[in-house]
Amino acid sequence: MAITDWPEGERPREKLLQQGSAVLSDAELLAIFLRVGVTGKSAVDLARDLLSRFGSLNGIFAASAAEIGQVHGMGSSKYVQLQAIFEMSRRALAEQMRARDVLSSPQQVRDYLCLKLGGLTREVFVVMFLDAQNRVLAQEELFSGTLTQTSVYPREVVKRALHHNAASVIFAHNHPSGIADQSRADELLTDSLKQALALVDIRVLDHFIVAGNTTLSFAEKGLL
Repeated sequence: MAITDWPEGERPREKLLQQGSAVLSDAELLAIFLRVGVTGKSAVDLARDLLSRFGSLNGIFAASAAEIGQVHGMGSSKYVQLQAIFEMSRRALAEQMRARDVLSSPQQVRDYLCLKLGGLTREVFVVMFLDAQNRVLAQEELFSGTLTQTSVYPREVVKRALHHNAASVIFAHNHPSGIADQSRADELLTDSLKQALALVDIRVLDHFIVAGNTTLSFAEKGLL
């Protein structure tokens, strides 16, 4: 059945206008973006197929053009539009963080990091550099691959923090395995970086582990 044949209150666009975007499911939001389905499938059905295939919205955004193109009804133009929406979302969150104290809006930091790291298939280490008012000065992806004390260099982190004249930093890295638990290596790495930065009077506010849409905070677990 086409969406136009649904009761008006159940159609994603009308539902959004009447009740707001927050009440819509991931599939309904994606269906509004898709606009139309394919023969035998509504836009919502196609959206559900995408979510089933890639696991989540982050999974869809992280998929390559070739992977998106393997889904019937999707092509390069839809891939480009998806990437544009994803990048706009990340930039909007980044703008908000630059304008306010990140400690006053920790969920915003988590949302940004999930958008940035949640769908990646390789492990990366990101540093957010903050000023004395805890506003984001810059953020950089400094290392990638298997992250250990030997692959993440404290000297490089200190160098970049001094370059940005940062008063504090927030670390984040992802676990492509999908499990947001800290390892002993994660703890040792954090301690090593914290000690190196303390020598130049730069504080470590937190270290987040991102696994899909889930995050773990070292600060909340008392690991800093």
